[in-house]
Amino acid sequence: MTRSLLVLFCAVFTFSAFGQIKRDVSGYYQDYRTKGPSEDVPVQLINKETGKTYQAITDENGKFLFKGVELNANIDTSLFDLSVADKKYKQENFLIKIDSDHTSEYQMDRKNPFKTSTKVTWMFDWGTWNGKENYWSHFTAKAVLVIYGACLVLVFIYSLLQLSLSIAYARSRKRKALEVKPVYNPETARTVTVQLPMYNEMYVADRIIEAAANFDYPLDKFDIQVLDDSTDETKDLIAKKVAEVAARGIQIEHIHRTDRTGYKAGALDSAMNKVKGEFIAIFDADFVPEKDWLQQTMPYFETDDNIGVVQTRWGHLNKSYSLLTELQAFGLNGHFAAEQGGRNAAGHFINFNGTGGIWRKKCIESAGGWEHDTLTEDLDLSYRAQLRGWKFKYLEDVVAPAELPITMSALKAQQHRWMKGGAECFVKMWKTILTYKNVRLTDRIHGLSHLFNSSVFMFILTMSLLSLVVLQIKDSFSDLNYVIQYGSIFILSTVFLMYYYWLAYRDKTDNKFTSFIRFVGRFFLFLTVSLGLSLANTIAVLEGFMGIKSSFVRTPKFNVNKKTEFKGNKYDKKSISLITIGEGILMCVFGFTVVNRSIYGDLGMVPFHLMLTVGYGIVFFSSLKELRRGA
Repeated sequence: MTRSLLVLFCAVFTFSAFGQIKRDVSGYYQDYRTKGPSEDVPVQLINKETGKTYQAITDENGKFLFKGVELNANIDTSLFDLSVADKKYKQENFLIKIDSDHTSEYQMDRKNPFKTSTKVTWMFDWGTWNGKENYWSHFTAKAVLVIYGACLVLVFIYSLLQLSLSIAYARSRKRKALEVKPVYNPETARTVTVQLPMYNEMYVADRIIEAAANFDYPLDKFDIQVLDDSTDETKDLIAKKVAEVAARGIQIEHIHRTDRTGYKAGALDSAMNKVKGEFIAIFDADFVPEKDWLQQTMPYFETDDNIGVVQTRWGHLNKSYSLLTELQAFGLNGHFAAEQGGRNAAGHFINFNGTGGIWRKKCIESAGGWEHDTLTEDLDLSYRAQLRGWKFKYLEDVVAPAELPITMSALKAQQHRWMKGGAECFVKMWKTILTYKNVRLTDRIHGLSHLFNSSVFMFILTMSLLSLVVLQIKDSFSDLNYVIQYGSIFILSTVFLMYYYWLAYRDKTDNKFTSFIRFVGRFFLFLTVSLGLSLANTIAVLEGFMGIKSSFVRTPKFNVNKKTEFKGNKYDKKSISLITIGEGILMCVFGFTVVNRSIYGDLGMVPFHLMLTVGYGIVFFSSLKELRRGA
């Protein structure tokens, strides 16, 4: 009996000393990109001593469980390699030490999960060629970065040219302050015809006609032409107002066309043979010039017979109407200060802005007259005239107040015309600017960039869309990350543009710090809304480059300065277009990206995408709100 117990004791001792102990082993995997659990990932555990392999698949919580892992009872700690058993994932081995004294399950800390991720994201998980994984997707990623980089460079060049104009403008301000202004003399005043082109302007027709009739200028030396293409009751309102003004002894003529050939340019051209004055002042229907406007502008033509145009700065009648009008005023002030002022100071080509300026009749005729093959006939004629040697004079201190669009639909209609027209002028004029004789190189560069300005929206839209792909490239190909870092050039472009708009900022106070803080907020809000308009403006630019013709869509005028005065406008048509739907989709896409990247701690592009989200959101919801209100 004693011998049997001894044998049994020895057998048990031998088994425990030389046998194997089985334990369950569990832990967690986390995606290092998303910081979320790695679900349905095949993982393996390999015993470094015996080479035995155990397989498991992670669940929805990222947990893996290896059943019955054998441990060597003769040693305190068994060593294992833990890794992902799928070539799509980055291969990284983790050394696991398991003590033999664990009674049932060895569970690793959930707070410190193992990290893993696919080698490339879903977007680039393709293109293996000749045994090279993701060869073609990697090639595509490099092509995307080239296009993305090109857009960054073009936006940088645009901002650099705006900076050069800003510097020229800043340097010229002291010189302008000392400039002796020509004095108006009614005895030597030259004859001028005031042209008021209109089309269905029932809300503002009376106002502009009255403003022109009130010019303080010798009655025998100025006359008014109301160029009326109206097809509604506006023509009757104009006829009545013209008769009233004529009864006051003012020379005024109502020229009504039933054929809108050429739109505004066609109306201006068809009236040329009826112009009585040596000079032609032009005002759109939404302008309200001051009584002494002609007195402040006409004397400049007497200083130099080569001056073909005098252009004045636009003021803003309804700047305080809403945030939308304030942002428009902010942007236009930049154009009418740093850009127009900078170009004029440096001797580069500027443009007649379509209104609020005076032409020498002889200048129009020598440049070939008004042409209507683009939507921006003013820009077109401006370049043709200056290439022929005519000088343009810009007067920043003389203001022609005008009404700003108060609805998003009206603003988009105006922007569409300006953007498309600029592209059409580039297509029409770029070869001429490059090859025309006796033009300075700097004038060629700034002239081309001026006509190409609207295309910056095309680059911004392309860059913003590709930025979503760039994030996927960043997550997929570490060897290309060094290229992505150069995207910081966009920050420098923003700084240049800030300086450009700071020079033009007209809401400065004696407290410079407070003024600057307000400016920064206004600048980034302006930039944000501009980004939101990039889809609509890009489509307009592409139409211009592709030669797609469209009618001259006038900007609806309202004749209101306060929201309480608004009673609706029959010309401001509302509809949900494909562009509006696209803006809503882009708002959602960029918004999701902001949230997604913020959660996972990848904040590099979050500010840019947040601006895009807010910008598209403002444009989209403003359009919907106007549609719902019919306003």
